[in-house]
Amino acid sequence: MNHPVGIRSIALSFPSIKRTNDYYTNKYPEAIAQSEQKSLARLFSLAGTTPSNEFDSEMLPYIKDPFRGTVHRWLLAPDESSLMLQERAARQALDAVTLTPKEIDLMLVASVWPEQIGFGDAAFLAGQLGLEGAAWNLDAACGVTPVALQTAFALVRAGQYRNVLVVISCAYSRFFDEDDTLSWFMSDGAGACVVSSLAPNQGILGTKTIHTAALCNSFFAKLTEDDLGNPRIHMRMGKGANKAIRETAVGQLRTCCEGALAAANVTLEEIDFFIFNTSTAWSASFCTRVLGIDPKRTINLYSEYANIGPVITIANLYYAAQLGKIHENDLVLIYGLGAAGAASASVMRWGDVALGSVPNLYQPEIILTSSSDCSLAVC
Repeated sequence: MNHPVGIRSIALSFPSIKRTNDYYTNKYPEAIAQSEQKSLARLFSLAGTTPSNEFDSEMLPYIKDPFRGTVHRWLLAPDESSLMLQERAARQALDAVTLTPKEIDLMLVASVWPEQIGFGDAAFLAGQLGLEGAAWNLDAACGVTPVALQTAFALVRAGQYRNVLVVISCAYSRFFDEDDTLSWFMSDGAGACVVSSLAPNQGILGTKTIHTAALCNSFFAKLTEDDLGNPRIHMRMGKGANKAIRETAVGQLRTCCEGALAAANVTLEEIDFFIFNTSTAWSASFCTRVLGIDPKRTINLYSEYANIGPVITIANLYYAAQLGKIHENDLVLIYGLGAAGAASASVMRWGDVALGSVPNLYQPEIILTSSSDCSLAVC
């Protein structure tokens, strides 16, 4: 039962609408003029204090920018849905390893947030794909990507299932109004992975997951109605979100990464490449600073994709492989964090991972930069 299990394929899918900063500057000039009193600035600011930790220090260069370092976002068009993105990514992940939906024993789906109020997307997506096996939903907020991989790994390793399809999506644009500055650093997208047996000594070696109860009040849902009277959920920022995020970020990162390294019985120096949930422009530089690692040992797509919740972790993983940053048998550490969910890190020995087609909306250039500029390019 102790056979190697890990990722066999990865695929990505993004919506069609691209929003630049000019769009918001031209459409909402008053919000730009008053941006420091708006929600995005309140979430990411020093709140009248001096920098007190690594998170504050790395955020500091961005606090005079009303967009907090965001450059581009990808948003669902009116005729698109997160289920469409999920299905496209799922089919590409299956095609990459020449599997059919009928060969998938289990599908794990994590949606931030589901397409319908009160229901997860797993059963709906299973019907669209024609799956005959099991399918259920997972929830760990934006930290769900390594949690879903951990769950799939454990079930395959225990012999419960052979091939598990993991599908992760994010549809922030459906839950925030675009005149709310908080929406200005958010995107939509989907990713999928096939998890099953690998070659000896490959796959997931160790994981450390913790809850993020300290961030439970950072965001909350408010039920409203749209113009047609249909129910709609709006997400709002809670009081104290700024303080909670700033004060917990360092401890969560260290606890999870150190725990995963210990579980895998490897050292930080042995890791070849790091994948972080780059949910802000400074996330990558923050993580590399806390861990004391070379910024060239990670990748950051924030400038092109903004915050796509748990999907940014998959996107960073996909492009690290696509750009030749990680190779078969490299040791890779991934880290994800979600408010009112989980923080989790996993160490894996990279296998022969097949990739879905490169999204034609973006093919990044390899640009090596200093740590302070890391958020502005692939690094």
